[in-house]
Amino acid sequence: MSRTVTSRAERARQVADVVRRHLTEGAFEDGWLPDEAALARSLGASRNAVREALALLRDEGLITRRRGLGTRVVTPKYGHGLDRLAGLAETLTGYGTVTNEVRTARVVPRAPRAITERLGLPDGSEAVHLERLRRLGGAPLSVDTTWLAPDIGRPLLESDLAHRDVFDLIEETSGLRLGRAEITVHAVTADPDTARLLGIADGAALFAIDRLTRLPDGRPVDTEWLRVRADRFTLRAVLHRGAHAGSVATDEEATR
Repeated sequence: MSRTVTSRAERARQVADVVRRHLTEGAFEDGWLPDEAALARSLGASRNAVREALALLRDEGLITRRRGLGTRVVTPKYGHGLDRLAGLAETLTGYGTVTNEVRTARVVPRAPRAITERLGLPDGSEAVHLERLRRLGGAPLSVDTTWLAPDIGRPLLESDLAHRDVFDLIEETSGLRLGRAEITVHAVTADPDTARLLGIADGAALFAIDRLTRLPDGRPVDTEWLRVRADRFTLRAVLHRGAHAGSVATDEEATR
């Protein structure tokens, strides 16, 4: 019979994973973590492992530790579900006010070919380009770059882009419901410009979310590239194992 020996570093990593999940779930409502001894008892770990785990979380920027005061959550992490098409303000209802600094909002007469191809537009077509710095409770959260088909995007230029989600505005101004989106999530590091906008260090961890949103008939109308602070954000989904066809509604069913 083989025996697995867990090193102290491995145990610290495992404890950090558990505490990080508690942080994400908002387990420490008052912003303070229990002391090392209490954490060790609740997690079934040694105090040394807990101490090293907290050091890992401190290095990630999730907590701060001060002798005589304790361990405090630096900033909560907010969850965004990947199993429903929703805007950021809609998803974060109850966590604080989402506002947008509109950095770009214009019609580009001849959009880049990569954009027209992605939106299914003829080469050389115009498209609407938006870029917004999004804040939650006044603190920077993400930089969102959006390209829209011209008939969908032009009405948004007269709308309240500073306080409304793009998805809500599309449905309101077009009278059409959005259908589905294809999403790819990348782990990247912050370039100097993005770091400056988000108030983080160069090279800090980001989620880069590539999203293409379609109308119920499958037409692509909105392609986005979102750079989101990984220290303030988590991505969540509920996944079901089973027959694919029976678990996913058709576009027609989804609009009823």
